[in-house]
Amino acid sequence: MAAPRGLVRTVARLTGRVAGALGRRPAAARRAGPDVDYRPRADGRPDPGEVVWTWVPFDEGDGRGKDRPVLVIGRRGDELLGLLLSSQDHDRDAADEARHGRHWTDIGTGPWDARGRPSEVRLDRLLVLDPARVRREGAALDRARFDRVVAAARRVQGW
Repeated sequence: MAAPRGLVRTVARLTGRVAGALGRRPAAARRAGPDVDYRPRADGRPDPGEVVWTWVPFDEGDGRGKDRPVLVIGRRGDELLGLLLSSQDHDRDAADEARHGRHWTDIGTGPWDARGRPSEVRLDRLLVLDPARVRREGAALDRARFDRVVAAARRVQGW
């Protein structure tokens, strides 16, 4: 049984993917990328270039999630755009992660992790965040690492 057309459109809009051989939009039909900017400011408000903490829903979309660090990469109107961070090492199972459409890049350590653990950024999942729901400012990522993450996300997401 085919999925309802409205559901297919919603999934495509949220994930940037459509049904097809590899699940990616053809190059000509890919959406424009987000407005990426690097403007961290130590003002207590979340800004592009900063790692902040907020609640992020799990991939399953069943209402569950957890508080986690997110790298803010830009804005869309009043909303923030970000990529989630993890202290889990995904390098050892990179092939399995990629098979499930999950792509990661290492960014090393930073003050966003109180235990000083190395972090990875998930490149394939762009989060749209309400700035009012961001609970704390973690730290600014340096410009070189920010640019490297954004370039990798562009390659993975096709924008």
